Amino acid sequence: MTSTDDAIAQPQHTSEKFEIQAFVEQLHQKYQSLRDGKLADYIPELAKANPDWFSICLATTDGRVYKVGDFDQLFTIQSISKVFVYGMALEDHGREKLLTKVGVEPTGDPFNSIIRLDESSKRPDNPMINSGAIATTSLIKGKDPTEKLNRLLEMFRRYTGHDLFVDISVFMSERTTGHRNRAMAHLMLNFGMIDEPVDEALDLYFQQCSIMVNCCDLAVMAGTLANRGVNPCTGERAIAPAYVRDILSVMYTSGMYNFAGEWAYRVGLPAKSGVSGGIIAVVPNHLGIAVFSPLLDCRGNSVRGVAVCEEISRMFELHIFDSLAYGCSLLDAAPKPEA
Repeated sequence: MTSTDDAIAQPQHTSEKFEIQAFVEQLHQKYQSLRDGKLADYIPELAKANPDWFSICLATTDGRVYKVGDFDQLFTIQSISKVFVYGMALEDHGREKLLTKVGVEPTGDPFNSIIRLDESSKRPDNPMINSGAIATTSLIKGKDPTEKLNRLLEMFRRYTGHDLFVDISVFMSERTTGHRNRAMAHLMLNFGMIDEPVDEALDLYFQQCSIMVNCCDLAVMAGTLANRGVNPCTGERAIAPAYVRDILSVMYTSGMYNFAGEWAYRVGLPAKSGVSGGIIAVVPNHLGIAVFSPLLDCRGNSVRGVAVCEEISRMFELHIFDSLAYGCSLLDAAPKPEA
């Protein structure tokens, strides 16, 4: 298979495709009218998003993709990029060395918190908060900024199956207004957590957050993690399988910021959100889930995205601890009635 469209067009699994596609369409219709939340207006370019944009995509580990809504609408990946850049840093430096630079402890704090950056903290708590992500990005190898950016873009290409690009207007918007992130970087420099040149690391961080994707891209990226690091639509390996466990672990404990505990309780899947409105979730060995809707709650998570993922998890008993009792798959489980 060479594309998500090819994957959808395959004649096998016709009944499963129809049933899952119908379910996804019903979910989309159910939550289309949910208009709680607001746009991320602290980044000027993100405030221009259409609040009605809404899409749901699923990508299975055997290469099928189900999609509904504004699935081809481009938006910037934002903090979802942290997941994949962390994986690249793992490959560049190895698990133990990276642990000395960036921890893996959940914080319970907002994604842009600076309260733990002090003389005693030694390293950012985890790679999913902004400070940890900046530190992670600063570790990406390359002889100059251009090589580092090209390596990042090539890594994202392996996950999506096609070339991606940075939205320059969003990059410049974040670069111009990202004073809090700049403050974090200089605090970390002051405490010896990162090295010079700080401005290059910040620019690369702002660029990675400004990469353009759509909801189908995110589903295939999540499906790649579900498929032990192999893109299920192209067959290309995106990351060494030894590091998929590490990525999913920090997604599960820290991917939803100060909603991570409730997410683990209600949804129970490794996940990551971004303030442009994307959410990815991973069902290991089965599929990746992606939802895009730019209306956010007070924690910076997509309101529709959270609701959709919670319903998918409940309907098919996909919570990581449901498997202890049922061991079922999305493809053979019957939807469960409302409790």
